[in-house]
Amino acid sequence: MKKRDVVKSNLLFNDIINKGHKLSNKYFIIYYKEKDISKNNYGIAVGKKVGNAVTRNHLKRQIRNIITNNMEVFPKFHNYIIIIKKEALNIPYQEIENKLLNLIKKENNNEK
Repeated sequence: MKKRDVVKSNLLFNDIINKGHKLSNKYFIIYYKEKDISKNNYGIAVGKKVGNAVTRNHLKRQIRNIITNNMEVFPKFHNYIIIIKKEALNIPYQEIENKLLNLIKKENNNEK
């Protein structure tokens, strides 16, 4: 995931959360909203309850890596906000990847 693919504006971040669609499971909450441009943008949020800065940054790096390696799974023309829950700390990277991708695939099925 490149820096140009990041949701940087606080207004856009809040707009996606307030007006977008929501998917969730035990580990993640994903908000997504359609847009006109085919390039997807991503925002990743981890609350302070999850852990210290090192822990939160580690989780965000893992999610960015999953997004980069699986760009084809994410539908085009969307903005995404991925909120990581505290339960994601207790599972290995492979399971984090599976849970996130299953949630995105669930969104693909809802779109059709």
